[in-house]
Amino acid sequence: MGENEEDTEEAWLQLRPVEPLPSQCCGSGCSPCVFDLYHRNLARWEAARASNDRSLLSGKQSQSCPSKLSPETFLAFRICALDKLTKDTYHVRFALPGNSQLSLHPGQHLVLRGIVDDLEIQRAYTPISPANAKGYFEVLIKCYQTGLMSRCVKSWRVGDTAFWRGPFGNFFYKPNQYGELLMLAAGTGLAPMVPILQSITDNEDDETFVTLVCCFKTFESIYLKTFLQEQTRFWNVRTFFILSQENSPEQLPWSYREKTHFGHLDQDLIEELMKKLSFQVIERFSKVM
Repeated sequence: MGENEEDTEEAWLQLRPVEPLPSQCCGSGCSPCVFDLYHRNLARWEAARASNDRSLLSGKQSQSCPSKLSPETFLAFRICALDKLTKDTYHVRFALPGNSQLSLHPGQHLVLRGIVDDLEIQRAYTPISPANAKGYFEVLIKCYQTGLMSRCVKSWRVGDTAFWRGPFGNFFYKPNQYGELLMLAAGTGLAPMVPILQSITDNEDDETFVTLVCCFKTFESIYLKTFLQEQTRFWNVRTFFILSQENSPEQLPWSYREKTHFGHLDQDLIEELMKKLSFQVIERFSKVM
């Protein structure tokens, strides 16, 4: 092999896609996954190398406007507001250009990329901002003591940039598809429920009854209290709270006492809630009629 051939071979090897690390997969079943993208790019590289044609390496260019999400390419979004809701949970708002919208369907999520000690990591989060929000989107992120992505989030400041791709998710809520919905959420698991619940109450023609059961350790750790209180003003929404580290209703505001249970969510409690739900659906429907 001559010197020019060696240089050419080395140049091709430098262009070979790098296989992702396990940490780069968020584990949420995204399609395309980072490994799907790797195998796709590897096949393109192998074809280009066999043809000795580097122009075959250039795939479809990503959107230049960061308001246009791409499942394949990470795009930069600026942090325009950051609130610490609890000692370990943040409510973060990201700016979109002008009055553009994220245009996600209720139930879809995004993937966030972070770099820690030169290690790329990816995690999935569901935006909690209204579907019709213009110029921004918001996420709820809980930080863990040993979490790698948590180290990134804790370092964020207003004006910083974070990288997202998406949307992902094959669950699409359809108005009036079911007569009743029972939503069970623990901690930040509340986030995927928010856009679905809001899409129901924003739609006057959607008459789906919703019971949302939220599990938290303490009353102080409940997220989005104002939003949840506003949602219960709708005739077809009811909320219950399960607090695992409290046992005194006298310590709660009056508006929470009747709809709060102490302990853990189990089968007996779910059956009790279902019985209450069936009665309340009939009672509320008769009032509406």
